[in-house]
Amino acid sequence: MRRSERTAGGRRDVMDDGSSALQVRIGVQNVPKELVVDTAQSADEVTDALSDALADPSGVLVLKDRRAGRIVIPAARVGYLEISEEEQRSVGFGTQYA
Repeated sequence: MRRSERTAGGRRDVMDDGSSALQVRIGVQNVPKELVVDTAQSADEVTDALSDALADPSGVLVLKDRRAGRIVIPAARVGYLEISEEEQRSVGFGTQYA
């Protein structure tokens, strides 16, 4: 279960255990669409997982999905990782002021 918290920069989702929900976008070589993974892992855990996978010539990147699934990608095929806190989406046509 998760809840939203207000921060100086807006809102962020927080899991019941206190961890932030992250969204990881993964660009895979020779694949036109990027993969989007919602995970409860920290940004440091994701970065460490990629570093460990790249250290082994036949390594694989394994990320845990929030729905208890796993994403497994050959590390040699990872083009990029974009790690960001999941943003609360607004509904409607109103303008947001910072």
